[in-house]
Amino acid sequence: MPLHVEIVSPERVLWAGDADRVITRTEGGGDIAFLPGHTPFMGHLGPGVTEVLQPDGHVLRVAVHGGFVEVSDDRVSLLSDTAELSTGIDLARARAALERAESALKAGEDDEARAALRRAEVRLAAADDPA
Repeated sequence: MPLHVEIVSPERVLWAGDADRVITRTEGGGDIAFLPGHTPFMGHLGPGVTEVLQPDGHVLRVAVHGGFVEVSDDRVSLLSDTAELSTGIDLARARAALERAESALKAGEDDEARAALRRAEVRLAAADDPA
């Protein structure tokens, strides 16, 4: 029996469907994989790429920028502060954001520039862009 997965952002349900496996990044805990029959779990999502292996073999990639993951009874719910499907990422915009963040860091800006850099890196990684 596959997992039922829902990826939800504050604006809408980004994706819902069945999956054979979900890999996501937790804050301070690294990547974690969920398979059917996984024990109940709740964790804080860190910025990273979530991969959803669908039963047909397709891998859905999602840029996730924080939130929570809950697993129970073969259901995986990702409630994200901000999330983007890889297919919806504007590569030119993500590359420009990366360049702006790198420039801000060189100019001595700190926390906000680091966060912007991490968001741009995650978007590009989800889109499988080596920039």
